[in-house]
Amino acid sequence: MKVNELAKRGGVTAETVRHYAREQLLAPQRHPDNGYQLFSDTDLERLRFIQRARKLGFSVAEIRDILTHADQGDSPCPLVRDLLASRLPQVRARIAELEALAERMEQAMESWQKMPDGSPDGHSVCRLIESFPDSTSTKEAP
Repeated sequence: MKVNELAKRGGVTAETVRHYAREQLLAPQRHPDNGYQLFSDTDLERLRFIQRARKLGFSVAEIRDILTHADQGDSPCPLVRDLLASRLPQVRARIAELEALAERMEQAMESWQKMPDGSPDGHSVCRLIESFPDSTSTKEAP
C-alpha cells in the first residue's frame, strides 16, 4: 500500500507516515519503476504500535529503541517498564507545576476583575501584570 492508504488505515496523516519512515520506525520497500514507498500490513501493525507508544508518552527515539529490541528478538518490556518508571515522576512534577500555574492564573483573573485598563506610559507596560506579586521579590535576602 502507498503512503496515503497506510495513513488512512492507521488514522494518521501522510506526513506522519513519511516522518516515521524518515525516522526509520517504518521500513517501506521502494516500487522498482517509480520509487514510491510501499508499505505492508506489518507496517500497518507497526504504525498502530507506534501510535499506542506515543499515547503513553514515549519519544520517537525511545520507540526506535523499543522496536530495535523487538526486531532483534529481545523483549523490550524491561526497557518499557524502566522508561515509564523514570518518566512518571517527571510527569507528576509537571502536573504539579501546571496546577500551580492554574492557581496563579485564577488569582490574577480574580484580582484583575475590577482593575482599570492602563496605557503604557514609559514606566508601565501593563498594570495588570505589574500589579501581580513577584514571588522573587518577596523572598528574604540570605
